[in-house]
Amino acid sequence: MLRSLFVIVLISLVASVAAAQPAKPNVLLIYADDLGYGDLSSYNERSAWRTPRLDALAAEGMRFTDAHSASALCTPSRYALLTGRYAWRGPLKQGVTQGYSAPLVEPGRLTVARLLQQQGYVTAMLGKWHLGLDWVRIGPLPTDVDFAQPVGGGPTAHGFDSFSGISASLDMPPYVWIKNDRITQVPTRTIGDSPSPKLWRGGAISDDFQLEDVQPRLTSRTIGFLRTRASATDGKPFFLYLALASPHTPILLTPEFAGRTGTTPYGDFVAQVDADIGHIMAALAETGLDRNTLVIFTSDNGFAPAADIPPHASIGHDPSGGLRGFKSDLYEGGHRVPYIARWPGVVPAGVTSAVTIGQLDLLATLAEVVGTRLPPDAGEDSVSLLPVLRGETNMTSARGPVVHHSAEGRFAIRDGRWKLLLWPGSGGWSSPTPNPSVWLKVPASDLSTLPPYQLYDLEADPAESTNLAAAHPEVVQRLGRHLRQVIEDGRSTAGPAQPYDRTLPWSQLSWTRDFQP
Repeated sequence: MLRSLFVIVLISLVASVAAAQPAKPNVLLIYADDLGYGDLSSYNERSAWRTPRLDALAAEGMRFTDAHSASALCTPSRYALLTGRYAWRGPLKQGVTQGYSAPLVEPGRLTVARLLQQQGYVTAMLGKWHLGLDWVRIGPLPTDVDFAQPVGGGPTAHGFDSFSGISASLDMPPYVWIKNDRITQVPTRTIGDSPSPKLWRGGAISDDFQLEDVQPRLTSRTIGFLRTRASATDGKPFFLYLALASPHTPILLTPEFAGRTGTTPYGDFVAQVDADIGHIMAALAETGLDRNTLVIFTSDNGFAPAADIPPHASIGHDPSGGLRGFKSDLYEGGHRVPYIARWPGVVPAGVTSAVTIGQLDLLATLAEVVGTRLPPDAGEDSVSLLPVLRGETNMTSARGPVVHHSAEGRFAIRDGRWKLLLWPGSGGWSSPTPNPSVWLKVPASDLSTLPPYQLYDLEADPAESTNLAAAHPEVVQRLGRHLRQVIEDGRSTAGPAQPYDRTLPWSQLSWTRDFQP
């Protein structure tokens, strides 16, 4: 009798402890494309348009004001987001992949999707991949591929159970839908280049693909996925990576949003994205999944000048929110991005955090969330942000220095208030640049007349207007040596040194001679 009573009490205790332990959360990661830091009204009180749904998301969670993509361009930011490793450690030293490019993510490299898949998650991706694919080649040209054959090296090769989306940006051919590792319909025709403001490159397109249909279709497929998971009986949490192709050009509005904001087509497109996020969050709430879902919303880099700067300046809208530069640049406008996290019961609501974080911190963060450790050869540059998300007030700095990278492959490093640019110019399309900018219409600059390095105090000078390198040579030396060490160690976090692709051009590393160990 006593033994039976003991067993009953023990079972009851175990059940109560299990009930007290929160289930692994669902994770919904929404990645906007070319959305500027100042394009959300919760980040820019002088914004020419309102973003009420994303503002509501921020009010229900934590809004980060010092969050950074790993690069000022799409592809390297996406690589780092999924792998927790700077893309320049691999073969991509500058620029981006194209629609027909080979895979960038190395076989066997741990990704966020693979990590969560190993932890029993259902993993899915919708939208823009832009990390290269293993097309079956049938000729010497990049476009000579057999669309009827499976496409390797994509999301399903890197931990996603399913994928429905496009190969690269919406302005890059081929214009085809990919489901898992198959093209849904082989293209039989081509379209030509489109001038501004639509801006797409000509190329192959399938009959089931309409460029203006991509944003609505991704939204509806996201809602469908959420409803499917809500009715599932397998008890598994999910990870959904929604990689939007908007508000990146081409700016293709649905009829109800054309002219909606009374500002610019880009402003209308941002409003359409905002409304779609509202529909997705409503579906999350209607299904009851919102109670244990970590939602993260952010952007892959800053505002793209291709969306046209003068019309926005004329209405008083700064898509960089007072920061210097735009997409492509080492300056803050190139890589400081909106970042909102919502997780009821864990992330405190209505909090603004000024902690410096990187998007590549997602891998280590989710590893801690699900209670596992990263192996030494994974997430070399990823730091867990879980204490910050929990609102622990004693954590003033989430990580060590953050490395920034530009379109030209130039480097900068940020540590606390100080930011050092290892280049005299923007590193991208903004002035000063040695190359005339098509989008910004700025002339070429003679960089030899400028100081070789730029040092800014971001606490006193967030607009990066005063170069303090001459006044603080000791800071320049400290940060320069640290960056050199981060590169040579193959990692920026604690752990054994890791191998990396050492073919960085000397033109991008010539600064290292001034920073000896």
